[in-house]
Amino acid sequence: MAFKNSGGRYGAWVIGLHWLMLLLLVAVYACMELRGLAPRGSDLRASLKPLHFLLGLSVLALVVLRLIVRWSAGAAPAIWPPVPAWQDRIAHLTHLALYAFMIATPVLGWLTLSAQGSPITLFGLHLPALVGPDKALSRQLKDVHEALATAGYFLIGLHAAAALAHHYITRDNTLLRMLPGRTSR
Repeated sequence: MAFKNSGGRYGAWVIGLHWLMLLLLVAVYACMELRGLAPRGSDLRASLKPLHFLLGLSVLALVVLRLIVRWSAGAAPAIWPPVPAWQDRIAHLTHLALYAFMIATPVLGWLTLSAQGSPITLFGLHLPALVGPDKALSRQLKDVHEALATAGYFLIGLHAAAALAHHYITRDNTLLRMLPGRTSR
């Protein structure tokens, strides 16, 4: 299992963590979307909220690991044929926005729970409150958390659409570099 990126594809750890993050984000979003469909007072509705918290904090832990692996794996594999400089800049900005989203959204969730005075646990480990209880602050943080989560739908969609456009329209190796078990063109 290759740790380092090669000239034509990302290393196995980078690829694995990328797709694991996608699955985790799908689960985080599914918890809240399904919660809205479950009847009030139901066991399903009651269990989805803490699961959302657990998965959201897991996103934060995984993004830290992803950043360490990404920095350790070496330079990103080259795109072939090369893309114009403006596309490369937009891709870098989009990646920065995605990482900011994956860090800020769970931190805002943690802050919201802290301001609500709720206990914060991650796999049995009790995490410290980041702020003291404050209902007004909790509502404000929750609003920002939810707005950022909504923006996340668009960022993730943009990222996926760009990868598919590169694969099917531009016909370069952008997507192939990140697919598991594949070789790039």
